[in-house]
Amino acid sequence: MSDDARQLFIGGEWVEPDGGHYPVLDPATEDVVGYAPEASRDQVYRAAAAAREAFGAWSRTRPEERAAILDRAAGLMQRDFAPNAELARAETGATTATARGMQVAVGVSRFRRYAKGALEPVEQALVPQVNEAGPMGRAGVFGALAVRQPVGVVTCVTSYNNPWANPAGKVAPALAMGNTVVVKPAPQDPLSVFRMAEALEEAGVPRGVVNVVTGSAPAVGEAAVDSPDVDMVSFTGSTAVGQRIAEVCGRHMKRQLMELGGKGAAIVFDDADLASAVAGIGTTFSFYSGQICTAPTRVLVQRGIHDQLVEQLAAYAGFLKVGDPSARDTVVGPVISAAHRDRVESYVELGRKEGASIVAGGERPPLDRGFYVAPTLLAECTNAMRVAREEIFGPVVVVIPFDDEEEGVALANDSEYGLLDYVWSGDVARAFRVARRLRAGGVGVNTIGRNMEAPFGGFKKSGVGRDVGSYALHAYSELQSIVWPG
Repeated sequence: MSDDARQLFIGGEWVEPDGGHYPVLDPATEDVVGYAPEASRDQVYRAAAAAREAFGAWSRTRPEERAAILDRAAGLMQRDFAPNAELARAETGATTATARGMQVAVGVSRFRRYAKGALEPVEQALVPQVNEAGPMGRAGVFGALAVRQPVGVVTCVTSYNNPWANPAGKVAPALAMGNTVVVKPAPQDPLSVFRMAEALEEAGVPRGVVNVVTGSAPAVGEAAVDSPDVDMVSFTGSTAVGQRIAEVCGRHMKRQLMELGGKGAAIVFDDADLASAVAGIGTTFSFYSGQICTAPTRVLVQRGIHDQLVEQLAAYAGFLKVGDPSARDTVVGPVISAAHRDRVESYVELGRKEGASIVAGGERPPLDRGFYVAPTLLAECTNAMRVAREEIFGPVVVVIPFDDEEEGVALANDSEYGLLDYVWSGDVARAFRVARRLRAGGVGVNTIGRNMEAPFGGFKKSGVGRDVGSYALHAYSELQSIVWPG
């Protein structure tokens, strides 16, 4: 099927949208990549109803069959790897290396991971309990099982920064557990998700198990959340939108998994390996132009090495080539849209007005087309500044000095967010001690690397719940207790 004018995927059928189509732009060229369907509220409700109708049979499907479908889908995504990566690059503005290695490749690997996950045990035997005779019945020994059951119909609302890995991280474990899904991709880059749906259809997923609805209007996402057929909402995106979704879920007691904003603190002690710290922090500039919630955007550096770190970060930022993401030597591509570029630039100007010093960047790159932001480093900041407290979601790093360990920890925890923090220190015992004190869902010690079996999620306004690895299977399940007399 062409990406020029996509159709909705509802109940196993490709359906013309009630609201026509809207253009999806390449952030690097501002050209039209394709046209995404504009679903009506009624069509979103129909998608949820189709998922509800399909749930009974799919939830009773043998785990081996679910695993086989997920594995076949992964193989089909891999078969079309090159065109899938090119589409991802075009609609996101990611560099070719990122589109291939961090978007499509990770999406494929997540489907393979949860093909195996479908076979993980869902029953846990509990220790028998001896009960005395009483109001609850005769004396006896009671056995018990804790059984994981699928939640039901799951709406997956995905983010624009990774249209392969993020949907795969929701859809694959949800299907592995026996749920059915309604996928509502971000409006800026939804075309890749239709490729994922095509692979699942070709792999033999039953009708109605997977549904994809898109739209540029907020009403589409709202319908995907408030449909009475939806049991759970899994959302990745901004904290502000997540709070609105959570309010709807709360009113109707829908389960929720929320992966929201971040303002990752990177604590750099004076005994740190500065080359490692600069390379890690520099990913805020280089990886998808800082449009990642886990980025170490708020650098807390011990005062003795403050000037040295600022100098090295500025040099690192200045070395990065900004431009055409399809060029082999490009490191920093565009941000997702003109509106987002303007938002990031407004934060840089705000930082200037708040008293920050712009050490690197700060001006729009001299490119004729595309939504580019220069890697920007703000020094002489305080933790009270808005640029230090609010998520910018762009290639902007702020640097704040501290004197001792207590102050560093206090500054790191003085945030509404708590997704992923980082500690750099040559004293590993201190690094782990500090990590345990940070109010964040994850902490990287001398690394920005991730263990993809470790639970992922946030404290405070960075989210609710955990996924990744087996924790994702748990997130898309309900626990049921079965008790019997021995």
